Amino acid sequence: MNTTTLAATDAATQIRIAIDDDATPIVRLIGRTLRDADGFGHAPDVLGRASGTVAVRSHATPQAATVTFSGGAVTVTGGVFTPTDATVVVDLDNRLASTGSDGDPELADAMLRVLQVPLPEWREAAARFWDLTRGVPGVPDVLVAVATGPDGREEARFGSGPSAYRIVGTPDALAGLFTGTDFLLTALERGLRVQGSMAQLSTMTAASWKARYDV
Repeated sequence: MNTTTLAATDAATQIRIAIDDDATPIVRLIGRTLRDADGFGHAPDVLGRASGTVAVRSHATPQAATVTFSGGAVTVTGGVFTPTDATVVVDLDNRLASTGSDGDPELADAMLRVLQVPLPEWREAAARFWDLTRGVPGVPDVLVAVATGPDGREEARFGSGPSAYRIVGTPDALAGLFTGTDFLLTALERGLRVQGSMAQLSTMTAASWKARYDV
């Protein structure tokens, strides 16, 4: 099997995470989520498991992937073609929330736990998003993130130049979008607001895909 290794965000990490060369969206999503878990130091006991295979299935579509743990390495491949130790079913559009599991309960719980990576502070997430996506063709010169909440509004600006794009939402909604945990169009359905041209919306949608699927 040919794989592509995802670089971890923390240079001190010891976990090797690999995905298919021609990875499907669910494989890329799980791979990116596990990379974030590794970089943020989330559930290292799960990522460092000595062994175990888990099928991860979408609750609403035929999409599926197999996650294999092997002593400091994790491999994510498309489909489920061999018996696995556990199966988890998740909502791909709702932050990989569990909708069911089967097989080894301890392994299933571990898989679900590692997929629930805590969101960073929204400004940190916005800065990371800007660094990751600023090279996407057509991205505006300036990204303005506005967090709204009980204590009022807070704003963070990234970049400089004449064209700007504004994204407004709760700190949780902003962090979800900027980390790729939430896709832009899904976030808009849940109340996130944007201000910009239709062309900018198209470009920011592409940026959202890059953050979500690491493409």
